[in-house]
Amino acid sequence: MMNDTPLTPGYHCLPPGHLANVVTCLEMTQTPALRPVPDMPGLTLERLGAADTERFRALFRAVGRDNMWFSRLFMTEEALAGIIGDANVHCHALVKDGEDIGILELDFREHAQCELSFFGVIPSAVGTGAGRWLMNQAITQAWARPISRLWVHTCTFDHPNAVAFYQRSGFRPYQVMVEVHRDPRLTGHLPRDASPGAPLIEG
Repeated sequence: MMNDTPLTPGYHCLPPGHLANVVTCLEMTQTPALRPVPDMPGLTLERLGAADTERFRALFRAVGRDNMWFSRLFMTEEALAGIIGDANVHCHALVKDGEDIGILELDFREHAQCELSFFGVIPSAVGTGAGRWLMNQAITQAWARPISRLWVHTCTFDHPNAVAFYQRSGFRPYQVMVEVHRDPRLTGHLPRDASPGAPLIEG
């Protein structure tokens, strides 16, 4: 739930068992020039649908385990199937030589807008050019629809170069928020050794 009340300067204590992270919202309002990408043989995108919830969750965990991705792990089977099976949600697995190595989800459910709701590659694919290839695919697919805005948000638990990567891709920051949530490692939705950069404090 969004709280529009600005935080006051200073330190703010969190409830036991909770985490806070800084969320940066970014957007682009026109098609950017695509950045160069190395030749990436063997890369393909495969559309996921309502029947692919198990595959989606496995990929979501593989990409997001150390980036504190947890939102879809709390969802029921029906709720998740309803999202990735929606005709206006284009969810893809990035596949290399038969292995799922990345995720791309474009949400067109809001009129004339597209949210880049999930984007990333597994740790072993970081730095290989697969992320740039995937971003170029995301931009091309998003702006092939009649939209006026493509937006994304990232947070301090994501890869440390995420904001810079999005800015190089043509996004510009427009808002910063603080998110407070239960630590999913304490609820059992993520393993206790996930996101080692965030301290695990028993609540």
